[in-house]
Amino acid sequence: MQSDWSLKELYESFEGEAFKEDVKKIETLIFKLKNWADDHTISYDHAKEKLEEYIELIMELTSLHEKLMAFTSLTLSIDSKNEAANKYDAVIEEKMSELAGTYAKVSTWIGGMKELEEVLPTSQLLREHAFYLREIVREQKHILSEKEEDIIAKMQMNGSSAWSTYKNLLIATHKVSINEGGEKKEMPLTEVLNLAHHKDKETRKKAYRAEIESYKKIEEGVAAALNAIKGEVITVCKMRGYASPLQMTLERSNMDQETLDAMLKAVRESLPIFRKYLRKKAERLGYINGLPFYELFAPIVEKEMHFPYEEGKNFILKNFKSFTSDLSEFAKKAMDSGWIDVFPKHGKSGGAFCYMLHNIGECRIMLNYGNAFSDVITLAHELGHGFHDQCLNGESILNIDSPMPLAETASTFCETIVKKAALEEADEEETLAILEMEIGDYTQLVVDIYSRFLFESEVFKRRENGPLSAEELKGIMLEAQKEAYGDGLDPDYLHPYMWTWKPHYYYADSNFYNFPYTFGLLFAKGLYAMYEKDKANFPKAYEKFLSSTGKKTIQDAAKEVNIDVRSVDFWRSSLKILEKDINKFIAL
Repeated sequence: MQSDWSLKELYESFEGEAFKEDVKKIETLIFKLKNWADDHTISYDHAKEKLEEYIELIMELTSLHEKLMAFTSLTLSIDSKNEAANKYDAVIEEKMSELAGTYAKVSTWIGGMKELEEVLPTSQLLREHAFYLREIVREQKHILSEKEEDIIAKMQMNGSSAWSTYKNLLIATHKVSINEGGEKKEMPLTEVLNLAHHKDKETRKKAYRAEIESYKKIEEGVAAALNAIKGEVITVCKMRGYASPLQMTLERSNMDQETLDAMLKAVRESLPIFRKYLRKKAERLGYINGLPFYELFAPIVEKEMHFPYEEGKNFILKNFKSFTSDLSEFAKKAMDSGWIDVFPKHGKSGGAFCYMLHNIGECRIMLNYGNAFSDVITLAHELGHGFHDQCLNGESILNIDSPMPLAETASTFCETIVKKAALEEADEEETLAILEMEIGDYTQLVVDIYSRFLFESEVFKRRENGPLSAEELKGIMLEAQKEAYGDGLDPDYLHPYMWTWKPHYYYADSNFYNFPYTFGLLFAKGLYAMYEKDKANFPKAYEKFLSSTGKKTIQDAAKEVNIDVRSVDFWRSSLKILEKDINKFIAL
């Protein structure tokens, strides 16, 4: 069984000729693009030909940049101290930062092209990239001068980018001291986090206490990183004329405030039923003051849902095939071709992700597999991302950047396929275990995500007035958890450090990467309900929808499958599906 991914499809090594040649090539392309912008943006003569030249040049540059950065990023995700990867990660990004001013110049030129709409229909290449070009026009109002963009890009290299690298290194190398069999043992954070699913209550509690205690060693460093990144984001937002980081995120996500407000209104209305579930689980586990945070993932039945990796793979393949052979064949190829890095190890980042490699038509998936059923679901989730990527393979590299909320749709849809299948095969005790895990995931994606949204909103608000101490950040996190979870959790056992290892808070270019998960869950539930009504025709319509997500707004993409995301009733209907499962769990 291959449990480590292969990166040789990108490059053999950082010392190989292919990698070094491409580093030189990207320098050449950067120089070429700079000269092109200087020579061609001084007038609108021959606009069609100029736009075509720009599209072709930017496609070539984007593809090469993706390939180089994929190799460095994927290497660092499993080997955070790799010197060559760290070096080239910084070097390549620094080279690309030189183009900030050039992009500003070209954006201003395109934004001022009065005849753009007349030119677009005259060329197949331009028609294919019409959405991309129109987005440049829309975003042009937030583009600064060439000199200012250049300064910001260079600042970010030694600012948010450097701080994010530092924070990732702190977390990837962080060890937790835990007593095991009377002896103190140093364990990677990822392994300790997996103990939250352990069948033994004392092990879960011990792991939680050790984890919380361990953060004291790194809390100041991580807090410094968060302050620096959020401070930079606030500064850049003001310079660009955004009302707030949230507005910037929504605009860049091709999502409007009306859609977010409708979803959050439905979420707040649903919180009582989730709290009812949490109290019921607490009661089942013998607690009277709400559920302690460390018991959120605790199994509630003796039935052990043990899924070694091979068994998990086979279960997924069998049930993906019930949806379409396209999905199962993609998953099998990913599993058999060295696309997945499976198990936790020292120096490896926590969590899981799927990285699209559009230039070679593949993806890479990182897991920290721990042999629980939840790990099977994580694998299905990441394979969903990969399948979405495959549906985009026929698109131009400039048309594959799906908005954050839609990016979580396919992953959640694949989770649903596997969970539904597991429930159909389960006995009564297994049904309770699977249903509880399913609802536990709902709780994470609705309630915990809402707490993260509240946390990030408050951090941005307070960061306006200066840096926040680690104590302040912990306090904000606790208040956010109390507001979201209410009396569902024991107030004496919350998690003040959830801001330390969750990577999304440290993405300077992707703020508020929390509500997209809620969107993905609820949107996918709505899609799955449509699938159950028309299993013969839905899969092809679904693949077509996925292939369009990089070149439509969220509202327009949703219309492709007859969904109005601005309607609070749509979100309520999806939450009602979740409520039915919760009521079934409570009845059991």
